[in-house]
Amino acid sequence: MRVLKNNEGKATSEMAGSVLRILLYVCVVFLIIWAGKTAYHFGYSIFNQRAMSPEDGQEVTVVIKEGASAYQVGKTLEKKGLIEDAKVFVFQEKLSNYRGQIKAGTYILSTAYTPDRILAVLSGQSEEEDEGGTVSQ
Repeated sequence: MRVLKNNEGKATSEMAGSVLRILLYVCVVFLIIWAGKTAYHFGYSIFNQRAMSPEDGQEVTVVIKEGASAYQVGKTLEKKGLIEDAKVFVFQEKLSNYRGQIKAGTYILSTAYTPDRILAVLSGQSEEEDEGGTVSQ
């Protein structure tokens, strides 16, 4: 009789171990799916540059301080409603032709600008004119 109880306990222990192993596998699968979706969305955001207001847009004055990092510039642009995400902007800046060329100054930007066009203006490559005919930079 005692032997039977030992075998039952062993079987129960093995079953519990199997259930825990299956739960672990399910958690790993969900983690992989979540990581893949997150990575895809982040990459898509970097390469699919969209303006915040594709039609007319609204002009916004932005001040870039001397020595500001790409992330600090991105946070400023995000607060002003010119871009969606500062982290994405950092990667867009690093992958663009304007890497490390952002200049300090006061700029008039539009919500109709794509991140690439904003980078061009901030780096002095594309000077936009306002209604008075003066260059905004």
